[in-house]
Amino acid sequence: MTAITDDANETGDRWDDGLIARRAERRTSPDGEPEAEDGGSADGHDDHDGPDSTTGDEPGADAYGGPLKHRLDALRDLLGLSQARLDGRTLAEAGRVLDEAAARRRLSSRHTVVAIAGATGSGKSTLFNALAGVRIAETGLRRPTTSAPIACTWSEGAAGLLDRLAVPGRLRRRPLAGGDGDEQLQGLVLIDLPDHDSAVVRHREQVDRVLALVDAVIWVVDPEKYADAALHERYLRPLAGHAEVTFVVLNQIDRLPGDAADQVLDDLRRLLDDDGMAVGEHGEPGATVLSLSALTGEGVGELREMVGAFVQERTAAARRLSADVDAAAAALRPVYVADGRTGLHERAREDFSARLADAVGATAAGEAAEREWRRNAGRACGTPWLRLWRWYERTRMPGAASLQPPPPAEDELTARQRVEQAVRTVADEAASGLPVPWAQAVREAAQRGAQGLPQALDELAAREAAAVGERPQRPRWWPAAVLAQAAMTLLQIYGALWLVGQIIGVLEPGIVPPVLVMLAGIVGGPLVEWACAAAARGPARRYGQDVRRRLHEAAAGCGRAKVLDPVAAELMRYREVRERYATVSGPAGTGAGGTRARTRARIG
Repeated sequence: MTAITDDANETGDRWDDGLIARRAERRTSPDGEPEAEDGGSADGHDDHDGPDSTTGDEPGADAYGGPLKHRLDALRDLLGLSQARLDGRTLAEAGRVLDEAAARRRLSSRHTVVAIAGATGSGKSTLFNALAGVRIAETGLRRPTTSAPIACTWSEGAAGLLDRLAVPGRLRRRPLAGGDGDEQLQGLVLIDLPDHDSAVVRHREQVDRVLALVDAVIWVVDPEKYADAALHERYLRPLAGHAEVTFVVLNQIDRLPGDAADQVLDDLRRLLDDDGMAVGEHGEPGATVLSLSALTGEGVGELREMVGAFVQERTAAARRLSADVDAAAAALRPVYVADGRTGLHERAREDFSARLADAVGATAAGEAAEREWRRNAGRACGTPWLRLWRWYERTRMPGAASLQPPPPAEDELTARQRVEQAVRTVADEAASGLPVPWAQAVREAAQRGAQGLPQALDELAAREAAAVGERPQRPRWWPAAVLAQAAMTLLQIYGALWLVGQIIGVLEPGIVPPVLVMLAGIVGGPLVEWACAAAARGPARRYGQDVRRRLHEAAAGCGRAKVLDPVAAELMRYREVRERYATVSGPAGTGAGGTRARTRARIG
């Protein structure tokens, strides 16, 4: 059962960030007085009569072992891993479940605490007396009759449990003076609660407080108010998951004529089904529903047998706790269960790296490196006359070399807006489908990492630009090309001198040979330059691609270290808590399924 009042949810101060902190301080009773460490009552009343009256009675291994123990451990780990991501109010109920599990474990496992709850005039105190076999609770027309929880115990050693419920010593009774009463009810601790619809607020608060602590509850309804909205909406519907530890008793059937009791009982079952509470019928586990008359005793014996068999199994505490874990897991589902597949796909990572490479200008840098490589090849392998002409152009306009058009916006070193857009895109991809708190954590991790990313990319771009500005390594064929270009130039000079010598009469006339020699040099020079330009295209392209690849990898590495790795850490943390949550929300009613069915089978 989940806690009904806000007071039962005050657990926000019980946890430290990232760790499950066990409370070292002594627990206090609801009235503010310190609870005795040895299981004594808060008012000093010593009701320790047996060896199990303190916390020395370890609960059975089957009660908190197996799947339930794994679920509790997983819930403890889950809260520890979630402290930095979820607020305390979200985790409060789960923390209360862990606290109550630890508190119940320290107390007697031989006893089962069953509360009798009902509305004003439903006859729950009369039923309490009928089960006890002796007048304990006051009954009458004056309302409210019961103003504080009254306890009846059928065996010794329940003082610690009663202290936990804050039942004062003066309201603790035994069924028969000087005896233990019905042997079948050994281990039963029966609590008569005030009216849940009492006009006194303090009475309703006591009902809510005790219902959050007992192992099972018997709801007593009467033919007039069995469909009361306050009962169904405030208690039965929220506690529908606790059907296996719930008895619903239609009392006062002696007031109904003929088969009216069966009709009312069928309508009660229908209402419980509408509330979502499973009704144990045909051997299936669920709430026990029956009719009786506490005043005449009709049906009380059947209830006594059911309760006795239920108590003797000693699994009520585990069933109750398992249902509490189920309820806590259901409440936490929206903050742990994703809508679809989560995580960063490889394509999203590659797209992020490509966006950073574009922002840092990897493509432009590669193209610039390719052009620079080809220019260097042209300078090394071009004709001397072309180089002379370029020198002349530079001397005519000394500032022409430095007058270059400004780079376009997309070729700047780092476009901050493009980097921010890339970070937002990859963060949205990673957070897609995650529950809101974890999606927010992923986005915050990406934004924190992106704070220094533009500056880091600027530094990468500057270093790569400096490297590109250096003269690249010359290939082996460059010296041969330079030598061939020098030979063509010498042919031109030799042919020209030969022709001049013929003109001035120093050499014998014959214009064809010198012209052919000079023409060979004139034509051969551009041919060598063209061949070198053609041969330089491949190396220049590879050099530009290498520059682009290096800058792309550097930008990707920077983005991975600053953004992708923190995002991946958050996603890994979510997967870890998701695994813990899967364990916590395991099979509903683990360890309790079918037990009530066996109980009814034995009784039937």
